[in-house]
Amino acid sequence: MKRALVVIDVQNEYFTGALPIAFPPRQESLANIVAATEVARAHGVPVVVVRHTAPAESPLFAGGSPSWELREEIGREPYDHLVDKTLASAFAGTDLAEWLAAKEIDTLAVAGYMTQNCDESTARDAAHLGLTVEFLSDATGTVPLSNSAGTATAEEVHNHVLVVMASNFASVVTTAEWIDAVKAGEPLARPNIWASTEIARATS
Repeated sequence: MKRALVVIDVQNEYFTGALPIAFPPRQESLANIVAATEVARAHGVPVVVVRHTAPAESPLFAGGSPSWELREEIGREPYDHLVDKTLASAFAGTDLAEWLAAKEIDTLAVAGYMTQNCDESTARDAAHLGLTVEFLSDATGTVPLSNSAGTATAEEVHNHVLVVMASNFASVVTTAEWIDAVKAGEPLARPNIWASTEIARATS
């Protein structure tokens, strides 16, 4: 097993811009992201930083704007690879898959923002590429949503994604649990859709 940690879109847009993270509280999730990166560096786990870039006229993540910049807590520390993306998944139109393959990475831990968008898209793509995926539940976060399909609080969006991820795509754990696994050099329990559907089977 060889891990890497991907830190997705920890940019000012989610703190002082138009998309303030609501759940988990952004300062708590940021502290967990920083803790995960510190432990990763200390234990030889490569850290990949991902930055979303939109056209200059975009209301969100406009390239070169203050909201596009990485949060200082992430940008000031060393990382092993920087990925600039324009779509949700960190794999779409980037060199991430090739970089991970060259480093013989087989396990990818996901942290950053937003839970249901770039985090989930990246995790699904990683799983479909054959990587083992780890999803840090309290080092990710999102915003409330309301559209023609309905309304959900940030907590509802976040928790629903965690349940789906844990059913088939990723090992969903807290940052503390992930740190313990990194320090021990041990894998996490894999997702199990059969186990996740046990209640439904029992009541059918």
